[in-house]
Amino acid sequence: MQSSVRRSAYVRLSVLLLPGVAALAGAGCSRHGDASPVVTVEHAISPEPPKVGPATVILKLADTAARPVPGARITVEAEMSHAGMAPVFEEASETGPGEYRAHLKFAMVGDWVILLHIRLPGGQTLERQFNVDRVRPN
Repeated sequence: MQSSVRRSAYVRLSVLLLPGVAALAGAGCSRHGDASPVVTVEHAISPEPPKVGPATVILKLADTAARPVPGARITVEAEMSHAGMAPVFEEASETGPGEYRAHLKFAMVGDWVILLHIRLPGGQTLERQFNVDRVRPN
């Protein structure tokens, strides 16, 4: 008797959950068309290895044919990999076709995450992220 009650409860639960799971699976599989071109972003940090204090983030944007992507607007957001410290925001300047630099300040020793908020000349937006591990004392 007890196993039939359990089985009945599982069947009812399955009937209730199945439509929700199917909807989530369908939503996860569908992709909205991304009208933005594929852009590669190369990055470097100076000084290397990174130290507490001023640093320069060097970025190169290129399209799928490896041509530079000029005219982008890039906001660099730097934050510690752990909670508790406010992020640092800086605007990158274009220094050459498809080449950008942002000057920021690492305020503490530790691991940092750099988020790039990129607006391409056509208005498309991209986000990229990379880690800066082990910022050292100055």
